[in-house]
Amino acid sequence: MSNTDSFIEEVTEEVRRDKLYAALRKYGWIGAVAVLAIVGGAAYSEYSKAQVRGQAEAAGDAMLAALTLDESTDRAAALAKVELENPSANAVLSLMTAAEQSDAGETVAANATLQSVATSQDLPLIYRQIAAFKALALSASDLPADERRAGYEALAQPGNQLRLMAQEQLALIDIETGDVDAALVRFQGIIDDSETTSDLQQRALQVMIALGAEPDLTQLTQGDN
Repeated sequence: MSNTDSFIEEVTEEVRRDKLYAALRKYGWIGAVAVLAIVGGAAYSEYSKAQVRGQAEAAGDAMLAALTLDESTDRAAALAKVELENPSANAVLSLMTAAEQSDAGETVAANATLQSVATSQDLPLIYRQIAAFKALALSASDLPADERRAGYEALAQPGNQLRLMAQEQLALIDIETGDVDAALVRFQGIIDDSETTSDLQQRALQVMIALGAEPDLTQLTQGDN
């Protein structure tokens, strides 16, 4: 490389350096602001997480404290005062509260608590279905058989995670209303269903035998094989 070329290259590099420094002096504040924004955002995120974690821990402590109380009435009252931000967690809390209200004999309050979950469109379907199922069971002595049947039929639709338990209740309503044949068909369907739990299967078998019927165990035997 000639001296002239080397000189030109040095000058070009110097010009580039001067332009870079000038740009940094002119626009460097943008980088500083960006760094501050990143650091500030991270700090705020950690603060928010700490706040949420603290609230969750406080709510958990309040729930545990409520459950250690001796009387159902006191437990129900204490649980009702707990506030949770997460809708699903709040639904579980409401189900727990309703159980304590029911144990305390506060049937009206328990039913209202369950209905608030069952009718909330903001909650996942499973929570609404559990609440509806429990509300029907809680009101069994007050609701006519037709109303209970309609409620359980809605829960017994295909795809519903509580459908087999709802079928069991429908079979019991069949017995209650004198339609034993329909009850036996329902119980046999429960036994044959591949999604039936062992406990539910045993209950269906026991009721059928108690009614003088002989359950068909073909599907049950094939499943064991």
